[in-house]
Amino acid sequence: MVTTNWAEIAQESYKKVLIVAGSDPIAGAGVQADLKTVTALGGYAMTVITAVTVQDTSKVYDVKPMSGELVAQQMAACLADVGADAIKLGMLATSQIVEAVATQLAAYPDIPVIADPVLAGTGGGELLDGLGREKFIDLLLPHIDLITPNAPEAEALTRLSVKNFQEQEQAAKKLAQHGCGVLLTGGHLPGEEIVDILLDKEGNLFKFTSQRLTGATFHGTGCTLASAIAVAMARGVPVNEGVESAIAYLHRAMAGSLALGKGQRLLQA
Repeated sequence: MVTTNWAEIAQESYKKVLIVAGSDPIAGAGVQADLKTVTALGGYAMTVITAVTVQDTSKVYDVKPMSGELVAQQMAACLADVGADAIKLGMLATSQIVEAVATQLAAYPDIPVIADPVLAGTGGGELLDGLGREKFIDLLLPHIDLITPNAPEAEALTRLSVKNFQEQEQAAKKLAQHGCGVLLTGGHLPGEEIVDILLDKEGNLFKFTSQRLTGATFHGTGCTLASAIAVAMARGVPVNEGVESAIAYLHRAMAGSLALGKGQRLLQA
């Protein structure tokens, strides 16, 4: 009788992604969106909660951050036991959490890290405090392989205007000075086409153009995109190829989105 060792098969086939982000009760963004994306793309997702939010498809009403110590303990438990092939950072909420995450990342320099710099909710609400933003730049960016800001986030982090392709490139180069690759997304910029630019850690510039889906706004696009890239990074896919496939996945999820609430549509791949 032939027996199948399912545990060994799973261990060989699944790439592990450690998600460090806030919780969204609507499950359209945050840890829940990350978990769904990584699972849909064949990865194994672990989740470290940085904050509990009260939000719906229209607005963020309240944020209750975890302590930096508790976030560090969650990360340490996952990394020491299961390990990770990639780490995805989302909402970090406070400067104490930023510090704690930076310390954990320093202990695992060989694990690729992607960060979606969640600074505010689309419907309002601050999701990373001012001191946290400063420490994000000074402490975290040197440990990050790829950061994925949208135009408003890039403006907040660089204090540059980001209103067109040329300004996208300038902001990406400023962020890249901290040693990270940059995917600066163009969904917040005007035009029928969306232009996302990637400046990798070697200084190579790539441009990805896609048709804008009009007539709706979407919840959790940044979380979903970064998590899809994290799966590709976990598999060792070159960053430009991973970004291209993640953008395609995001657009499928947007095309299949659901209008279940009173505000933004929820992604469904």
